[in-house]
Amino acid sequence: MFVSINKAINKGKGKVAIRGWVYRERGSNQIKFLVLRDSTDIVQCVLKKSDFENKWKEIDSIQIETSMEITGTIKPDKRAPTGYEVSVSDFKIVGSSDTYPIAKDQSPEFLLDNRHLWIRSRKLTAAMKIRSAYVQARDEFFKKQGFYRFDAPILQPSQCEGGSTLFEVKYYKDKTYLSQSWQLYAEAAVFALEKIYNMGPTFRAEKSKTSRHLSEFWMAETEVAWWGLKEITEFAKKEIKYCVKKVAKECVEELKFLGRDPKKLLKIADKKWPTIKYREALKVLKEKAKLKIPFGKDLRTIEEDKLMEHFDTPIVVTHYPKKIMAFYKPSDPKHPDEALCFDMLAPEGYGEIIGGSQRSTNVKEMTEALKKEGEDIKNYEWYFDLRKYGSVPHSGYGVGVERVVAWIGELDNIKEAIPFPRTMLRWKP
Repeated sequence: MFVSINKAINKGKGKVAIRGWVYRERGSNQIKFLVLRDSTDIVQCVLKKSDFENKWKEIDSIQIETSMEITGTIKPDKRAPTGYEVSVSDFKIVGSSDTYPIAKDQSPEFLLDNRHLWIRSRKLTAAMKIRSAYVQARDEFFKKQGFYRFDAPILQPSQCEGGSTLFEVKYYKDKTYLSQSWQLYAEAAVFALEKIYNMGPTFRAEKSKTSRHLSEFWMAETEVAWWGLKEITEFAKKEIKYCVKKVAKECVEELKFLGRDPKKLLKIADKKWPTIKYREALKVLKEKAKLKIPFGKDLRTIEEDKLMEHFDTPIVVTHYPKKIMAFYKPSDPKHPDEALCFDMLAPEGYGEIIGGSQRSTNVKEMTEALKKEGEDIKNYEWYFDLRKYGSVPHSGYGVGVERVVAWIGELDNIKEAIPFPRTMLRWKP
């Protein structure tokens, strides 16, 4: 019976049957060393010519990524990559491999062109495990909190986050757009379900080539009836802390492989995460970073990075200028030039990971904002209906899954946090 490489290593000694792909190979005309990998780990396997005289030509032809079944005896060996070695007694080549095109020191573009193969790398495997653990932790969190999962359409008739970043889609004889967010539909659902969450693909036609932006990414969203800005921001902290702790405990080896200390993540999750206003952020930038940012200007990557140099945990920044916010973000009654909204910024140069707000219930104000953006108000009549029939205060936010995974795993680029990245210049493989 086959076992995973991880289970074979944990067994420590004795006979094992494992299967996987050749990660590395080397040897001489008398002995062959194969490092076999599966989804759990790698282990060195040794084949001696004296044991396989009749099969040595077949063994000598084995190349990287050949899939194999191996039976043998495992024992500790400090010289082996993971501290254990399998003396092979029998093997079977399941699928032979051509010369594998991926080797050391190849360019990022080459690796992206061959992403269908590079996804097998230990680095991306570790990142995908962390991503999986994060998504599963989030589902667990919301189930414990009594939320309902709610799914919204990906094809939508109007914008939510600005018309300039819409992807247009031909829809029979009409046209529609790829979703920028589930939010508008979630706002309909909270009047029935009250507390909902989701995770789905999201599309933004942003002409950006930074290490933080993707044209297609996954948004993990939340919407809650009866809550205002304070309740939703504190809940957002609670969610991310829960997920960080869960991943730090479940993905110890993967995090270490990527160079991230799981203990550091646990310490971050146990600390208090500050909430400051946009105006306070401007003050910090002026006094500590010598950056004078006028009120009314959104914080760019450079300003976020400079701000976060003074914090060792994520922070929440609230009350951004109303005039630069989306139409559905309401003015603060006490300070009309500020919106009841927030961003969560991650430390260590990872920037914004969450954006959210209390939702406006003022149809007139939203209508005027949409008209300024050149939007057809007819496309929003169904949305404005929500304010006519028993409206209540409600709030929500969206988490950039790839940005959170990149921060947790200390990844250099957001493209490493998604299996097949889509950017302004890349739509395949």
